[in-house]
Amino acid sequence: MKFILGTKEQMTEYFSEEGKVIPVTIVSAGPINVTRVFEEGKDGYDSVQVEYGKKLKEFRLKSGKAEAKPGDKIDVGIFAPGDKVRVSSISKGKGFQGVVKRHGFHGGPRTHGQKHSEREPGSIGGGLRTHVPKGMRMAGRMGSDRITQKNLKVIFVDKENNLILIKGAIAGRRGSLVEITSTKI
Repeated sequence: MKFILGTKEQMTEYFSEEGKVIPVTIVSAGPINVTRVFEEGKDGYDSVQVEYGKKLKEFRLKSGKAEAKPGDKIDVGIFAPGDKVRVSSISKGKGFQGVVKRHGFHGGPRTHGQKHSEREPGSIGGGLRTHVPKGMRMAGRMGSDRITQKNLKVIFVDKENNLILIKGAIAGRRGSLVEITSTKI
């Protein structure tokens, strides 16, 4: 049962003892307070509810009862360098975007009479059908999606400053809420 909440701070480089450069994301995590424990017998499922700042989050447990009690504190010390973790956060919102940015369409040719249709999607319907098929990729709202990245590696844990350095990029803007759980929860 390893989990913690935090906020994304920034990306930087970490130099290992062998002299290799590792791209990392700094997450300011915990300490979090356990506010409630749900049990299979009473509530129908096993789970732990925690608070981080003013936000509450519930972590479901796959195996058995929770080891925590209401009032317990969880800090970054539960993770160690080398741990594999799953990180969930909300990606940056980009607003309403066209098909070139949202789906990677190439657009039309820049020549042969194409005056103002360089970034347009092209045809959206079939010849005989009089409707647009479901799932047709079009312009629309982009971003602000929940992204979960699996098998990321913890590189360094700073217990004094409540910081965790995780290898690679984590989705979201600076200051966004990040959920870190071990892959064996």
